[in-house]
Amino acid sequence: MKLLIGSRGSKLALTQTEQVAASIRAANPGLATEIIVIKTQGDLILDKPLNELGSKGVFVREIEEALLSGQIDLAVHSLKDLPAEQPPGLTLAVTPRREDPRDFLVCFGGEKCLADLAPNSVIATGSLRRIGQLQALRPDITCAPMRGNVETRLRKAKEQGLQGVLLAAAGLSRLGLIDKIAGFALEPQDMLPAPAQGILGLETRADDTATQKLLLPLHDEVSHRQMLAERAFLKFTEGGCHAPIGAYCEISNASFTLCGFFQTDRGLHRKTISGRYGEEAAAGAKLAQNIKEMIANE
Repeated sequence: MKLLIGSRGSKLALTQTEQVAASIRAANPGLATEIIVIKTQGDLILDKPLNELGSKGVFVREIEEALLSGQIDLAVHSLKDLPAEQPPGLTLAVTPRREDPRDFLVCFGGEKCLADLAPNSVIATGSLRRIGQLQALRPDITCAPMRGNVETRLRKAKEQGLQGVLLAAAGLSRLGLIDKIAGFALEPQDMLPAPAQGILGLETRADDTATQKLLLPLHDEVSHRQMLAERAFLKFTEGGCHAPIGAYCEISNASFTLCGFFQTDRGLHRKTISGRYGEEAAAGAKLAQNIKEMIANE
């Protein structure tokens, strides 16, 4: 038997997909895997900010179409790129263990914290979520829009003489770069990550129980419950994957704390709630409603 796995073609996407494939093979001796590279709209249109592409799922739609048509058996996504609403017939089979959820500020001058950055520094990021939170922490900092894969953004930011570039720590870690570059991670209390940042989405056809069985050994329950809370918040804020929205669920024993924010032209709207094991999805929906009411009552 051969499992056909769909992936985007960037180095990061292929690296994390091969890591998943290796884990599946280790859990299922004798199983063969093949990675099928699929180009998405987000990969092909690089001259526009993500929030101007006009639709959700710009990094996943073509891969999901291949999954639905049977061209592939499994799709591996960065879960933060996956819209809260999946197409009928598809499901997230299991949730693998989460990588570092934080954002990482690569600093070309070797700075170790935000306070070290020179006044009026310029940081590369095209993410509205990152821009809003970074400028709330350091209003003097300017953000320069930049798209492309990890290597491209690192190279372009350095060539343009910028002071740094904001990237997901998970991507840098999976590429083996996190210990080779200067910079620092921003803690969730300062910069909330995108919902489910650091988690890979393993998507299958809903009726493909054979593939789902192969994936079961990869499941991590704590990461799954974080995903439920954060993606419920994403769904019920109705903001979309590339809107200025962030969420992070911290689990401790039988309880959790969920913090989320949504930015409007009136500022950042942030709130935290707590709950008990099993209430993660309901808490995400409740927090989204609380923040929407907060915005409406201003």
